[in-house]
Amino acid sequence: LVDDYPVDTIAKRFRYDAALVSALMDMEEDILEGLKSQNLDDYFKGPFTVVIKESCDGMGDVSEKHGCGPAVPEKAVRFSFTLMSISVTHENASIRIFEENKPNSELCCKPLCLMLADESDHETLTAILSPLVAEREAMKDSVLTLDMAGIPRTFKFIFRGTGYDEKLIREVEGLE
Repeated sequence: LVDDYPVDTIAKRFRYDAALVSALMDMEEDILEGLKSQNLDDYFKGPFTVVIKESCDGMGDVSEKHGCGPAVPEKAVRFSFTLMSISVTHENASIRIFEENKPNSELCCKPLCLMLADESDHETLTAILSPLVAEREAMKDSVLTLDMAGIPRTFKFIFRGTGYDEKLIREVEGLE
């Protein structure tokens, strides 16, 4: 998890593909239940289409939250994702086997990167988030195979960026 960050930046980042594998494996029961609830065989191999909502938002002042230690910026930014839905194609129809009921809940939001940096510091945000963006782009055209319940199943991904902090986007795009 080591990246080339500016020296005074503290960040923790997970590989996008590894985070998606972990999230999908955590949902193995939900996926199998979804297949059964739609009267599909639980040995269905896919492909499963996973819709992902990404979020990037400033968390505000965290100076009170990080305790004592080295001096760090007093603002934090979080980049995360939520698995919004999973569907399969069966007999030329798209069948949804999972849909997130509370898409804005912290419980379903999977962190990819947490950085102690000011959200207005575009250079730092770009340096830290660029590898995540590159990983996402690579996954748009790839298929992931996971062993679930002893059966290799294939997953493909659709990314939606509907959870971005509007002020952060305007600043990064130079609109403010």
